[in-house]
Amino acid sequence: MNITLTLHCPDCQSTKIKKNGKKSYGKQNYLCKSSSRQFIGDHALTYTGCHSGLVKRILLMLVRGIGIRDISEIQEVSVRKVLSVLVNSHYEITPRKSYYDTLEVDEFWTYVGNKGKKYWLIYAYERQSGEMVAYVWGKRDLKTAKRLREKLIKLGISFGCVCTDDWQSFITAFKEDNHIVGKAHTVGIEGNNCRLRHRIRRAFRKTCCFSKKLFNHLKAFRLAFFYINYGHV
Repeated sequence: MNITLTLHCPDCQSTKIKKNGKKSYGKQNYLCKSSSRQFIGDHALTYTGCHSGLVKRILLMLVRGIGIRDISEIQEVSVRKVLSVLVNSHYEITPRKSYYDTLEVDEFWTYVGNKGKKYWLIYAYERQSGEMVAYVWGKRDLKTAKRLREKLIKLGISFGCVCTDDWQSFITAFKEDNHIVGKAHTVGIEGNNCRLRHRIRRAFRKTCCFSKKLFNHLKAFRLAFFYINYGHV
């Protein structure tokens, strides 16, 4: 039985590949005619951590509620490899519009360092499109709530009205805006909070999972925000 493998260039994904001699250790070397990239096919790699599609799979698993060590076991790579993919990811959301009819704002608790240390996310969300428009991190206080409003202004975003719950810091921070208060008006963002709890392992409820490092924590959430905004999850 003959098995045919279609090779793709790791750089440009082109299938215009030709053989280009052998490596000093005996493995077949290939050359991409489009980008001139030389590489060894995934089928011949000794270490699975070098596979061309591995990074994409790890990123998708990270935003599907799978933990670092679980990914390490499933993909048969080291924990360090999984962490390096997360740390080296560079994703940031940008607003799709400059004007929104209605924005919903809410706070979201997470843990960093230990289960007794909460680190709060406060963000703006548009229910109609499911877009996370802007966010800030910090303590659950008026200062952080004001920082979100300042960030919206800095990004050049205007809105018809903003909906929040009856937390006093929100009432004070958005007192100059058309502000609607009440849980009935924040159903959309509450649903998105639930989605975040299901998509990000370190945000799960009633679990031993939490972030040891703030840097990794922020990277994990930025990745999830990007995947959610652009419909990847």
